Amino acid sequence: MTKAYFVWNIDPELFSVGPFSIRFYGLFFAIAFMLGYSLMSKMFTREGKRVQDLDALFFAMFLSTLIGARLGHCLFYESKYYLAHPLEILMVWHGGLASHGAAVGIMLGLWLYSRKHLDQPYLWLVSRMSITVALAGFFIRMGNFFNSEILGHPTAVPWAVVFSRVDAFPRHPAQLYESLSYLLIFFILNQSYKRRQGAISPYTLTGLFFTLIFSVRFVLEYFKEAQATFEYNLPLHMGQLLSIPLIFFGLYCLWRGQQGVKQDY
Repeated sequence: MTKAYFVWNIDPELFSVGPFSIRFYGLFFAIAFMLGYSLMSKMFTREGKRVQDLDALFFAMFLSTLIGARLGHCLFYESKYYLAHPLEILMVWHGGLASHGAAVGIMLGLWLYSRKHLDQPYLWLVSRMSITVALAGFFIRMGNFFNSEILGHPTAVPWAVVFSRVDAFPRHPAQLYESLSYLLIFFILNQSYKRRQGAISPYTLTGLFFTLIFSVRFVLEYFKEAQATFEYNLPLHMGQLLSIPLIFFGLYCLWRGQQGVKQDY
C-alpha cells in the first residue's frame, strides 16, 4: 500500500504588481530583520547604548549579509562560472546565497561598524547580534522551504514531504529540520543572555552561537542533497567543510569564556 506523504505545492510568489513580485523568501527575510531590530533595541536600552545607532547598525548588517552571502555562494559553490562571468555576481535576484558567506560578511561588517562606535566593542556586538542571527536563520530556512529549495534526500519516513514543484520523490524536509534547530538555538542564546541580565561573557555567547549553529549545519548536511555537482567528489559537503573552522572558532570562544577573559570586549 502506497504511503500518503505530505505534498508541498505552494507558489513561492505571494503576489506581483507589474514586473515586481513579493515572494515568501523576501517576506521572511524582512520579518527576520524587523524582529532582530526589536531585539537589539531592547538590549541597547538595557545596557545603556544609543538606540539611535541601530539604524546604522542594521544598514551595515543588511549590506554585509547580502554581500557576504552572495560572494559566498559564487566563490564556494560556483566559482568557475562566476569568475568567468563576474558581472553576474551582482544579479542577486537570480538567486544564490550562502550562509557561511553571510557569517563572514556579518563579522566583517560588525568590525567596520564597531570602529566608528567605540562604546560598542566588537565582541560585545558579535555576541548580541548572534541572538538575532539565530532567529533570522529560522526565518531564512522557512523561506527555503516555501521556495522548495535546499532539498533533503529521498526517504520513506512518515513525515517525508513531496516537493511537487521539483519532483515526485518523498524527501526529508531538511529545511524544517534546520529551521527548527535554529529556533531552539535562539531560545538557548536568548535565555542565557536574559538569565545573566546581559552580564554573560561575550566569548561565551559568541562561542555558543558558532558551536551550536555550525554543528547543527554539519550534521544536517547528511540529510541534504548536494548543492553543487562537484560536491559528489568530496568526502564531505562544502557546507560541512566550511562549518568545521567555525565550530572550532566557537569552541575557542567557549574556552576563553570559561577562563574569565575580559579584555577585548
